[in-house]
Amino acid sequence: MQNQALVHYIQQVMPMPMQKAALLAQKFTYKEITKGDFILQEGKISNRLYFLEQGCIRSYILDVNGSEVTTAIFMQNSTVNDLISFFKRLPSKENFQALSDCKTCFLTYEELQENFHNIPEFRELGRMMLINNYSRLKERMLAMVQLTAEQRYLNLIESQPDIFQHVPLKMLATYLGITDTSLSRIRKDLAKK
Repeated sequence: MQNQALVHYIQQVMPMPMQKAALLAQKFTYKEITKGDFILQEGKISNRLYFLEQGCIRSYILDVNGSEVTTAIFMQNSTVNDLISFFKRLPSKENFQALSDCKTCFLTYEELQENFHNIPEFRELGRMMLINNYSRLKERMLAMVQLTAEQRYLNLIESQPDIFQHVPLKMLATYLGITDTSLSRIRKDLAKK
């Protein structure tokens, strides 16, 4: 099955001819995920790297009080994975759960390793994906320290405006590092401006 969204994503991450991107996309296996299903749970080793064609997935941990804290939100046309668990073969510290019905494509750890070793363009694609994921993580970490809660909220609206249609406000609040009460106040204050 030819996945045009995945082909486009590959070309966006690493420019290459459509034909070559299509060959790389054929290495992935299509899978639908039902809302509420987990693609990875805490304590398990990540064995799949997903491309999220459609839908929304979040990762979360339980804090010291047993409350869920959203660590990442993945929207369509992104890769979804616990990279530390996947590459270091360690049990995950996070849970990855579908917030909607999702259409995905995936590669197993073994398939990824085989493609890295045998296809130079795949190796370069993987390198660029790792760089992009690291950059997003670093930007998020700096934002949590350097920006106010309101600035983080506004950045989220600007970068992912459709996120609010898929993710409950309580989950978004923990992702932004604030309480849901604070998020409601920020939204109310901004509505007045």
